[in-house]
Amino acid sequence: MQAINEQLQETLQTLYRKAIDADAVLDQLQQVQKGKFQAVFAEDSGFETQSKRFSPYVEEIARDWQAIKDADEATFKAGLAPLVKKIELALTTLSQFQAVGKA
Repeated sequence: MQAINEQLQETLQTLYRKAIDADAVLDQLQQVQKGKFQAVFAEDSGFETQSKRFSPYVEEIARDWQAIKDADEATFKAGLAPLVKKIELALTTLSQFQAVGKA
């Protein structure tokens, strides 16, 4: 579990940096009356958070990880799959967002 937790921590750091960059771009778009949407992820995405920015979603992922990080093995394993799903969705969306921004 230690190796998994170390990898999750590294991934969260990467997610956080990408979210900060993406949120800055979203702020710029909003200032020029673009980027009008209700939330980054749909309600059925698995996230409880509903936000127009990426950072709150990364914070939710971090909270989820903290909730299982020091738990017993069964709780850790049960919480790992939904956590990884959120991480994958966030990384994929951030990558797509950055690709569109560079195009």
